[in-house]
Amino acid sequence: MEIIERSDEKLIWSALEYEEKDRSPDWFWALGIIIVTSSIAAIIFENYFFAALLTLSGILLGFFAVKKPDTIIYKLNEKGLTIRNRLYPYQNIKSFWVQVDMRGETNVKSILFIHSERAFMPILSIPIDETIAEDIHSIMLSQNIAEIEMKEHPSEKIMEVLGF
Repeated sequence: MEIIERSDEKLIWSALEYEEKDRSPDWFWALGIIIVTSSIAAIIFENYFFAALLTLSGILLGFFAVKKPDTIIYKLNEKGLTIRNRLYPYQNIKSFWVQVDMRGETNVKSILFIHSERAFMPILSIPIDETIAEDIHSIMLSQNIAEIEMKEHPSEKIMEVLGF
């Protein structure tokens, strides 16, 4: 994570698209075994479409497991929040929450949660550095955006435990 520009009205930082994980060959073997046995079971029950879907999803999951994360540029300025090239104007942001690891817990990540008006995936979780958390907080409050506590969805924690 890198802070590119910092001022009272503007904040630009970059972060990885997702947290990169090192997966052992055993993880890939387990994925392969689960996909092959599930596909064979689907074929035995004459559900060929499901078998093809399982195979395709296993191949895609393996592909995304080895893919390196991109670096994303985030901009918070007078217009709104920009993620890559997509602008989220302040009037389309319903609420926000800045989660900071201030208690020294290693399992709590510093994240900016944004609840937007989007119908699909309305809550965005954006990785931040602890040093810019207060700046983000003050910029959002100066734009009259409600501060409502949000947390990671339990499914994200389950996926993290499973190694995804």
